[in-house]
Amino acid sequence: MDNILVTGGLGYIGSHFITTLNPKKFKVIVVDNLSNSSVRVIDQIKKIINIEIVFYKINLSNEKLLDKIFKQHSINYVVHFAGLKSVNDSIEFPDFYYDNNVTSTDILLEKMLKHNVKKLIFSSSATVYGHQNKQPVNEDFSLNPINPYGETKKIIEDKLANIVIKFNDFSAICLRYFNPVGAHSSALIGENSIGSPNNLMPYLLGVASGKFKYLKIFGDNYNTPDGSGLRDYIHVMDLAESHNHSINFLKKNNGLFIFNIGTGKPYSVFDLIKTFEEVNQVRIPYQISNRRNGDVDVCYANVKKANDILGWKSKRSIEQICIDAWKWELNSLK
Repeated sequence: MDNILVTGGLGYIGSHFITTLNPKKFKVIVVDNLSNSSVRVIDQIKKIINIEIVFYKINLSNEKLLDKIFKQHSINYVVHFAGLKSVNDSIEFPDFYYDNNVTSTDILLEKMLKHNVKKLIFSSSATVYGHQNKQPVNEDFSLNPINPYGETKKIIEDKLANIVIKFNDFSAICLRYFNPVGAHSSALIGENSIGSPNNLMPYLLGVASGKFKYLKIFGDNYNTPDGSGLRDYIHVMDLAESHNHSINFLKKNNGLFIFNIGTGKPYSVFDLIKTFEEVNQVRIPYQISNRRNGDVDVCYANVKKANDILGWKSKRSIEQICIDAWKWELNSLK
């Protein structure tokens, strides 16, 4: 049985990832500071899958406790989800983002090397691409992040590249996520933002359930067919499953590997709203607001590399995303 350390494991993507694991093959050690998650998620995960989870409430910057965790558990893989993730907040509080995302990862990598843990899967982001003249984006495009959040992801990718060069038995996969949305089909876990939601779907769900009067759409003057931003929305369970493929890949391959994780199909904000209204029979009133700094017109993935090399492919439709997200929202209101 392999031991997996999952940082940020009770957050949105981390919790969904754990549900995809085979409990006969994996024991999960979760570290999470609960800044945007809840310890109750453990019980919800266990209703879905009866897997052994050992939980530690810590910040990754807590070097002493992190060291103890590595000593106590013989870790085979680290899946690193922990990190702040709001583009808008990163523009307002850049130093906080650099300190939290980059410094904490430095400490994690230091402990991995100290305790001879040589397999890492890192949650990167499509924000590393920034503005690109050509779409869809390929993994070999030059990187040009236009906000501090994207810059932190690029810095960490660069650090991993240097470590792999320095230690030829250290291997890492950087998964560049596009726009994860939706929820587990059981409606037991989903995106549960603490405070005001920063992402489109949680905000949309808040309007659908009456928490907010209308959805604020940031800009309708993008260089796109309907004026709203075009994005690659991927079901969170499809994205979660890409990590299993990554673990299997690292069992047989050494080095640094980078993969886009998306669907390869762009949808606009208005497309998503219309689909949500149609499949769930719920009206979503909205108002147009000013564009936000750091938002690009179009961004969607070329996923051929992940399809061909990882053997992974997204399977769930935009309609399924909207159905599962609404089921989660209704269940969370009970």
